[in-house]
Amino acid sequence: MPTTVFDQFTRRTADVTTQLTTLGIPLTAPTPPTADPNPTDPWASNYAAPVDRSTLAWCTAVQMLADHHNTGIDRQILAADALLRELGVRGLAQLHSDLHHGAPIDYRFTPCPYCSGIGEDPTRPDCQDAGCAPWLEFAGHDHLCPVCHGNDYQPQWFAEEHMTELEELLADAIEKNEERASLRYRIRTRLRRRTVRT
Repeated sequence: MPTTVFDQFTRRTADVTTQLTTLGIPLTAPTPPTADPNPTDPWASNYAAPVDRSTLAWCTAVQMLADHHNTGIDRQILAADALLRELGVRGLAQLHSDLHHGAPIDYRFTPCPYCSGIGEDPTRPDCQDAGCAPWLEFAGHDHLCPVCHGNDYQPQWFAEEHMTELEELLADAIEKNEERASLRYRIRTRLRRRTVRT
């Protein structure tokens, strides 16, 4: 049976939800009826908006946190809940940057944790879900990944392109330096001629 690039997202979600089910953790962050700071359910939160723990974004967030902290996903559940509740899917980009000590991430050289470097939204939303303008519904356009904003992960190609640009900049700098050196030489010789005449 042939597999597609999008099958990896289904596997990622299935792996995490299976672990949650095995641990007896609900797939939706339960909310208490009141804002009680000590709910009877240890996995409940004090927020009214529930978090769906079976979405690709949540599974990616909890997996990133667990991998970074070298723990099981059960130790990172509340952090993933808070991240998606506060920032949504775009919070994955912030998390990725934070896990790299706040450095900006260039998704041309680093695979996106959400779309794995393909540049498209892996959930394949329709235009209505993505909030596209009505006239774009029939255009057949792609919906870009909300984390990497459509940057293709192609480090070899971008590295060659980057090296070509750097070589051109270096050649320009050398050429300008030679021009300046010849100008300095002409100025020095003129000054010497003037000092010799006087």
